[in-house]
Amino acid sequence: MSDTGERRHAGFKHRTRVAAAQDTLAELVPVLDRTETVPLEEADGRVIATEVTADRNVPHYARAAMDGYAVRAADTFGASDRSPTVVRIAADEAGGPGEAVRVHTGSELPDGTNAVVMIEHVEELGGELEVYDAVAEGENVGPIGEDIEAGRTLFEPGHQLRPSDLGLLKSVDVREVPVRAEPEVAVIPTGEEVVQSDPTPGEVIETNGLTVSRLVERWGGSARYREVVTDDEERLRQALETDLDADILVTTGGSSVGARDLTPDVVEELGEVTIHGVAVKPGHPVALGHVADTPILLLPGYPVSCIVNAWLFLRPAIKWALGTEVNAPPTVQARLDRKLRSEPGMRTLARVQLERGDGGTDEVDREGERQDERDDEIDEESDEWVATPVSASGAGVLSTVALADGWVQIPESREGIPAGETVAVEMWEALP
Repeated sequence: MSDTGERRHAGFKHRTRVAAAQDTLAELVPVLDRTETVPLEEADGRVIATEVTADRNVPHYARAAMDGYAVRAADTFGASDRSPTVVRIAADEAGGPGEAVRVHTGSELPDGTNAVVMIEHVEELGGELEVYDAVAEGENVGPIGEDIEAGRTLFEPGHQLRPSDLGLLKSVDVREVPVRAEPEVAVIPTGEEVVQSDPTPGEVIETNGLTVSRLVERWGGSARYREVVTDDEERLRQALETDLDADILVTTGGSSVGARDLTPDVVEELGEVTIHGVAVKPGHPVALGHVADTPILLLPGYPVSCIVNAWLFLRPAIKWALGTEVNAPPTVQARLDRKLRSEPGMRTLARVQLERGDGGTDEVDREGERQDERDDEIDEESDEWVATPVSASGAGVLSTVALADGWVQIPESREGIPAGETVAVEMWEALP
């Protein structure tokens, strides 16, 4: 029997665990050494390529931190509500001994002064000023370099820039930023039944390639969204060879062991399939491999399976290529209102919707377990989050992802999660 026949006959008797598959993929994805310089205004979300230091102090002058009067601290010694100190209001912007200069928040501290008395603690009397609060030297004054000192390291290589970071860089007069080049990710949808529009019976509109390419852009890569390639070995081979200059190559569809699942065979001819079949649900027919130095990720054709595996493997691969951390998504702690089922040994990503709780429910699940057992423990006006499973299956039903608020990851060691348990709902689409 040929290798192809053996693979199809054997099916997926062995499925690699998610963590092990990620480790294998990590070995195939090097950190990119390409860099470029971009205008600061276009650097949001980009990854710093070299250390960035401040060339100037912020602020670059001593400034008033409050509205009031700049004074010499010694001139206010002993001032109190019952015994104010009287000083002259200066005729110009410099303050001499026994004089005060009107200042506003952010104003440069006038020469000859070293403190600011708040406007609430003074009273003007003609050309004089009664001071009702003694101030120490430097009080209510922002010194030079209070925010940033010249020479300070602002960012290390691998830091992903946020809008607040751009503001910080602009404050030290940075106009351009050295960043790592975005990983080039070729996204090739496959399938003889896949069309871009106007499907006839038996055909489906291409969505996986569009979804994955936009996720690539969100996750920090640059996507090449290719045309659909039909289930033909020669055409698949040509499509893969065309994009071997990409940093990461991704196909959607044709990754399983059916008669029309040809992509693993083509990759094996050109290079190596290192993993075929991962212990994840939905989406176990995912494959990882490489041709020469190009890592290849073969995503399943069912839309939900495709998205799940893109999150588990493609997103980390992009982050690894950029040399940045694979940070976890924000989570919401929620009470599960129905039992979630899963298969031991498989990591399950269960889609859920979130809503504010009402203190319990009287629904009964399939096993006859009443869901109101925890009612006495929950305030009737509780504002806790409640997670409702969208679908326990339906890997081909894209709406179950689009209509879900997030998903719950059930580890391989568990066989489902009972109703009433608090779970962490991952808001995976909220994270770049």
